[in-house]
Amino acid sequence: MSDPVYLDCNATTPVDPRVLEAMLPYLAVHYGNPSSDHVYGQRAKAAVEAARAEVAALIGASPAEIVFTGCATEANNLALLGAARAALPSGRTALVTSSVEHPSVLNPLRHLAREGRFLTELPVDAFGRVQLNHAAAVINPEVALVSVMLANNESGSLQAVREIADLAHAVGAWMHVDAAQAVGKVTVDVNALGADLLTLAGHKFYAPKGVGALYVRTGVTIEPIQYGAGHEHGLRPGTENVPHIVAMGEAARLARTTLVPEATRMTSLRDRLHGLLDAAIPGLQLNGHPTERLPNTLNISFPSATGWQVLAAAPTVAASTGSACHAGDHAVSGVLAAMGLTPAAAAGAVRLSLGRFTTEGEIDAAAQALISAWISLTE
Repeated sequence: MSDPVYLDCNATTPVDPRVLEAMLPYLAVHYGNPSSDHVYGQRAKAAVEAARAEVAALIGASPAEIVFTGCATEANNLALLGAARAALPSGRTALVTSSVEHPSVLNPLRHLAREGRFLTELPVDAFGRVQLNHAAAVINPEVALVSVMLANNESGSLQAVREIADLAHAVGAWMHVDAAQAVGKVTVDVNALGADLLTLAGHKFYAPKGVGALYVRTGVTIEPIQYGAGHEHGLRPGTENVPHIVAMGEAARLARTTLVPEATRMTSLRDRLHGLLDAAIPGLQLNGHPTERLPNTLNISFPSATGWQVLAAAPTVAASTGSACHAGDHAVSGVLAAMGLTPAAAAGAVRLSLGRFTTEGEIDAAAQALISAWISLTE
């Protein structure tokens, strides 16, 4: 039996063969420690700095503003905990986020709330977007940090990050953006967004798992959350994972050079998939904003069936009923609940996320498999 059609690219992407080719020499030949002064170490250091420049170029930053981490979760923790600790002397103890953030944002912030900070989790509308009037009502001079994701991992909805950042900056607060799902799919420019801190995940744009990065705007000072030697500007101790950093740099280069045509192609395929399903399944519901969302993401609710039942009946399609971090749990998605979906609609939800290697033939095959699965469950 051939492998199923992979429509779970928001969970992780396959490693691009060009990325693999770029990283392999740093596993087998250029194995030096970047902190070493000899030629082996300096070759590794040069590779790390070249990758740093590529990641910076992808998001409109300078190389000195990029800190490599082990993953986006680590980058989010460093940003949030580090910023909160740095803000303590100022007396600012309030934090603001949205109710649809990834657990790697919500859980560190809730940890800070248990330590005594005041946390506000902003509600979202039916499209999963923060309303600016709600944000304006709570972002005040007591706020140290606002953290709102650019793109939601489940619905794909894009937030009005620039407008929220303007509210934060007007009262002297910093703006953190979890852009893990957005980078490589839509244009991400830290200056256009007004981001002071921004998180990236390598494995969301065709690098391997196990590498991420945090953008820290020049002039923004955060405290480290781990202590050791002075790697990564003193913010992330430990010998750099050179092969994976090189891979992330190559993935960033590829993303930057192919972003516009890939976004157009994925939007077309996503809409084709939606059209095929919508034409065959009466009552199919789109979850997320109809236009302000990621070009690769289609979150839909099947009527009269649960999402996990549909996917179980369509073994030739690999997709998710929610984010990968909740795989295997049939509880209603917190994101969809925050968007106001009924329990039945939330239970019927399936997230279909396309990628660089998704073909039109695979889209047609996946649509037919999902339609057949739904019919078999509802006859």
